[in-house]
Amino acid sequence: MATISHAPVNVKWLGESRFEAGREGGPQAQIDGDGRVAPSPFDALLAAIATCSSVDIVTILGKQRTPAQALSVRVDATRAAGAPRRLVGAVLHFTVHARGATRAAVERAVDLSVTKYCSVRSSLAGDVPVTWTIELNDGRVDA
Repeated sequence: MATISHAPVNVKWLGESRFEAGREGGPQAQIDGDGRVAPSPFDALLAAIATCSSVDIVTILGKQRTPAQALSVRVDATRAAGAPRRLVGAVLHFTVHARGATRAAVERAVDLSVTKYCSVRSSLAGDVPVTWTIELNDGRVDA
């Protein structure tokens, strides 16, 4: 497998369990190990899975000429009970508003994103199932 280097991400301790993370010269995100003033590392991972797949879905729907007007994702996750309390499964609940998009087209976009294009999902251990549900709305709920 060919590889490419990724720009380094720097993490700076801000005190207590709070950190600032990002590429040098780029935007910084705060992460709070306690999840009180910023997302926890685990919440940031779940947000990264949802965001990564959503970027692909928006791109695919745009290429299909049925651009998304709105998209949201709720992530339900299961963690191991003992240390390390790693991710053992996640369900992405997508709500997509895309005028003119068919359920089949949105399902295909979600499937391609989660199973093929989302690098965050592909970086998880192979035994971590990530499944999804879809609510399609273009002024009505498409069943």
